[in-house]
Amino acid sequence: MDDDHAAAWRRIGAAASGISLASAARACAADLAVDSLGVSLVAAGELRVMGYASDEDARLLEDAQLTAGEGPCTDAYVQRTLVEEADLHQAFERWPAFTHAAAGHQMRSVTALPLATGHLCLGALDLYRAAPGLLTARHKSRARAYARILALLAFDEHPHLLTAAHRTTQPGPQGFPPSVHLAAGVLAETEQLPPDDALARMRAHAFRHGRSLHQTADHILAHHTLD
Repeated sequence: MDDDHAAAWRRIGAAASGISLASAARACAADLAVDSLGVSLVAAGELRVMGYASDEDARLLEDAQLTAGEGPCTDAYVQRTLVEEADLHQAFERWPAFTHAAAGHQMRSVTALPLATGHLCLGALDLYRAAPGLLTARHKSRARAYARILALLAFDEHPHLLTAAHRTTQPGPQGFPPSVHLAAGVLAETEQLPPDDALARMRAHAFRHGRSLHQTADHILAHHTLD
């Protein structure tokens, strides 16, 4: 076990609440001095659930990535590598939809890491900072240690991530949660659309009206229509 990994375990173990995905995420945020932190988990390569959000900014930024279908979380998960952006205000060409969706929030920089263990990847860790700039090489090394630990704790708390039949990861949007898929099915039936087209309409509607994809899905499930 390397020094960063051992040190991360010690910090997590020192938490009064015990060892859990949430306590590990809090220890990571405190140790790396980031302003917000989000953990997104992906089951079977397609169903995404929020594993942890340190605050409302993190929750909204994670949802903005889901609505936009792009962003650091998706890239880190699909590419299985660290992804970083020094200034989200300058990232329009990289993630045009996500940058637009995130514009109203205060976070300026992000580092995302895959939650991977062995050959399995089950989500991503997003580290947000209110100031522009990149993490130091030392902090990136420590972030990788926390990402490995979070992957193990996620398996422990969400065993279905391991047992669900895994589909081959494809480039592009990943991890729409079950409620979104269900709403897309309802809209597809109501509007006589293919499911993929219904999902695309939901994302476009959410983006255009400044709503989260979860809110759009809830509306469809309640009213069977986008309007």
